[in-house]
Amino acid sequence: MRIRKRSVCAAASSAVVMLALGASTAHAEGEGDIRVIKTVVNNGGNVIVGVHDVKRFSVVFTVRDNSGVKKLTHAAVFNTSNGLDSEDWIGNTCKKSSKTTSVCTETFEVHPDWFKDSLPGRDPNLLAGTWQVNATVSANDGNYWIHDRLALFDFKRASVLTTDAGPEPVSKGGKLTVKGRLTRANWSDLKYHGYINQTVKLQFKKAGTSSYKTVKTAKTNSTGSLSTTVTATSAGTWRWAFSGTHTTMAVNSAGDGVALR
Repeated sequence: MRIRKRSVCAAASSAVVMLALGASTAHAEGEGDIRVIKTVVNNGGNVIVGVHDVKRFSVVFTVRDNSGVKKLTHAAVFNTSNGLDSEDWIGNTCKKSSKTTSVCTETFEVHPDWFKDSLPGRDPNLLAGTWQVNATVSANDGNYWIHDRLALFDFKRASVLTTDAGPEPVSKGGKLTVKGRLTRANWSDLKYHGYINQTVKLQFKKAGTSSYKTVKTAKTNSTGSLSTTVTATSAGTWRWAFSGTHTTMAVNSAGDGVALR
């Protein structure tokens, strides 16, 4: 497991093709016609990390070369803005899907309880944000391809959201207070702390229906807590819904059902 500043590697060769791909920081070079034609991280979802559980995720590369694909030589993932990474390489496999194409999978593990010790003097929460994927692939005929930004994905802090509505039951037309709290993983002390000054939606699902509708919004206070008052016109279920941020996962609380009396 590593947390370190990354630098882009470039292989030296007397016969290479070099391409600027999209963003100014993206770079690729290689020899011959081998290419990574598709890259999927964590089945297309964000990588969400809490405070204790080990997170395992895969990066799947579809690779093509006229002579056939030999192997996935190297793959790496790291934070695009600061170069930090923290993962174990579990290993990779390549399976041939045709004479010219293989699907190669690199598996990584993230251990949140290693973050602090591996990053002395720095905040492990800096790991959250957009990460990128680098890879080197090689072909049966000796061709190779290096790309330092094959895909981007979000590496996010896990969050928890609660709802408590009362009184229960409530009189029709009476005032109902809906409270809650939004917290998120802090990788410095491996605890959940209040996520302050965040806009959260209060949603209601009327009894006998299947979908929630947003009633109003509120902001979390200095402890991540929420509280608002609504008029109870129907029996149903209340919940808070948080849309997430660049560094923190979206989350809906469990619903709290309130009957009328």
